[in-house]
Amino acid sequence: MKSKYFMSSIKDQKKSAEKIFTKARANPVEVTHDEYHSLVDWVHQLDYNYHTLDKPLVSDKEYDDFFSALKDIELKHPKWLMVSSPTHRVGGAVLPVFTKGTHRMPMLSLANSYDPEDLVDFDQRIQNFLKMDSSFEYFAEPKFDGLSMELIYENGILVKALTRGDGVTGEDVTVNVKTIKSIPLRLNTKKPPELLEVRGEVLITKEDFKSLNEFQEKEGLPTFANPRNAAAGSIRQLDSKITASRPLKFFGYNLGEYKGITFLSQSDVYEKFKDLGVPTYIQAARVCENIQAVVEYYKELELTKSKLPFDIDGLVVKINSIKTQEELGMVAKSPRWATAAKFKPDTAETVVEEIFCQVGRTGAITPVALMTPVKVGGVTVTYATLHNQEEIDRKDIRVGDTVVIQRAGDVIPEIVKSIAEKRDKKSKPYKLPTHCPACNSELHEHPDEAVIRCLNSECPAILKESLKHFASRRAMNIEKMGNRWIETFVDSNLVKSFVDFYGLKKSDLLNLDRQGEKSADNILKSIEQSKKTTLARFIYALGIRYIGETTAKHLADHFLNVDRFVDAQEDELMKVPEIGEKVAQSVLTWLSIKSNRNQVKALIAAGISVAEAKVNTSGPLSGISFLITGTLPIARDKAQAQIQENGGKLLSGVSSKLNFLVVGDEPGSKLDKATNLGVTVIDWNEVLKMIENRP
Repeated sequence: MKSKYFMSSIKDQKKSAEKIFTKARANPVEVTHDEYHSLVDWVHQLDYNYHTLDKPLVSDKEYDDFFSALKDIELKHPKWLMVSSPTHRVGGAVLPVFTKGTHRMPMLSLANSYDPEDLVDFDQRIQNFLKMDSSFEYFAEPKFDGLSMELIYENGILVKALTRGDGVTGEDVTVNVKTIKSIPLRLNTKKPPELLEVRGEVLITKEDFKSLNEFQEKEGLPTFANPRNAAAGSIRQLDSKITASRPLKFFGYNLGEYKGITFLSQSDVYEKFKDLGVPTYIQAARVCENIQAVVEYYKELELTKSKLPFDIDGLVVKINSIKTQEELGMVAKSPRWATAAKFKPDTAETVVEEIFCQVGRTGAITPVALMTPVKVGGVTVTYATLHNQEEIDRKDIRVGDTVVIQRAGDVIPEIVKSIAEKRDKKSKPYKLPTHCPACNSELHEHPDEAVIRCLNSECPAILKESLKHFASRRAMNIEKMGNRWIETFVDSNLVKSFVDFYGLKKSDLLNLDRQGEKSADNILKSIEQSKKTTLARFIYALGIRYIGETTAKHLADHFLNVDRFVDAQEDELMKVPEIGEKVAQSVLTWLSIKSNRNQVKALIAAGISVAEAKVNTSGPLSGISFLITGTLPIARDKAQAQIQENGGKLLSGVSSKLNFLVVGDEPGSKLDKATNLGVTVIDWNEVLKMIENRP
């Protein structure tokens, strides 16, 4: 059966798709095989216009409707399911160990240098080889710092995705790669080439990397050292649902084997990729008339690279003419017609003077390297996190080592490697302690986590971090209670629990070093003012694991007062938005500890006045859940307050319970996840229309 996808206008396709949607909504069993194919074609067209052309044909709500109808049809007609169906992006398959696949054409590495003047030598070598005395036209593009990937399309259908591997053999990661939204499962053409091997890079943007690590930390999972590691780790997941949840992007930039299609130049490759629906980062690529123009672009890009949304580590330079590329051929393990000019990294050498462990509020133990201070990219660096034992072992970092450090993503200090030849022969591998460095309690390792934890609720380090959280602005908001004072109070045995804040006397403060009357009065005044609070702030201040501000607000809106919350049962907790089994168990575990319940009672007895939560259930947004990502035209806290004042609920993460994702400028990974789950995406103006009941 031949698809009519490319044989009718967009207007006709939409009209036909709307009829199929209406039919599927009434009874998907009644949809014909031809209609199913037409709907698959239509959703592919929508994906192409949205991801490649940046010109959406329908609203997000309409797209979600078509996508849901497609899933319903495939559920009722499983034998019809096409390997190129857009529904394959959701993930869910649990994979065995990855099989190997051979590249038809080796994926060779590029010769590179850190000196732009070497580009002139590169140009001269080509002239000498071809016996010419003039420069060539070049195609220059950013050198991505991600995971190299080859996508293999046969007759327009994505049939295989291979990692670079050793250049000859890579790992087959097809199932995981299909979950990346920007990768077309079928090329956007009515005459697909017999074969097209697209080579490119899988990566994560800087903003998405930051959000991903925040999520990992919140969930008590190990954080990633840099975006490249995160991308590589995401692609190699055995559970494709995990890959689907990660904010991965793909950019094509080169060719493997191809049949049934011609390319005249490297710039033509980019243009044809775009026409076929393969994403490229053409906005940062440039055709240069000669090698001098390439050198100028290298210098320009080195100065502006920090403004790009993702990490790059140099410039890739290729002869633009495909015919000339073929004449030049290969040399050793790299093409003669291409080279990479890397940027000098913001790195420096220093010495690890000490490795010590920090104890977080949840008891998580994080190893940190104390180094001889050194400037990296204009910033003095003294500390770098080592993440966990696995990271320390992988890089073999030891006390006394001379190490290379860099500012990962131009921000986070990271130890890249240890210089083994400068190591003291008597040095020993570093192992995390078996007992807490703060209280000497035995540390515990959960089988599902990479971190080890101190489980002693009376550990002074956990106590200090818990007290800092309790007093913070978004919790009890004890304004004048800085972290330095909290540490002093604990070290002086003045504060051993939350309620001790409210028993502090002026004489206690004046007995401390460098404490004056005015400062003491200010602290006591801010403590007194903090006694009036909301139930949401109070729950958040308790520091229960996995309970952030938004989840605390949901708990407050559900239980309304402290007594009902303290007596919460599992079945009732599971009714609360955002509360799953994991979070519910965390709350129940905390509430089951007698000392925790006693502390809540003691806080109330000490004069804490927790206002009963009032839920607006009559506003125009009543019963509707929202989540905001990106920068809105108004401050986020004002936007959230406006949603709640009109009866809306705010969720802290994307899930099937979310009704609307409100997107502003520069949205993070939440947008991709919402799209994968079929959540409706709107802007702030559409929220205002809902509030004002405008069409």
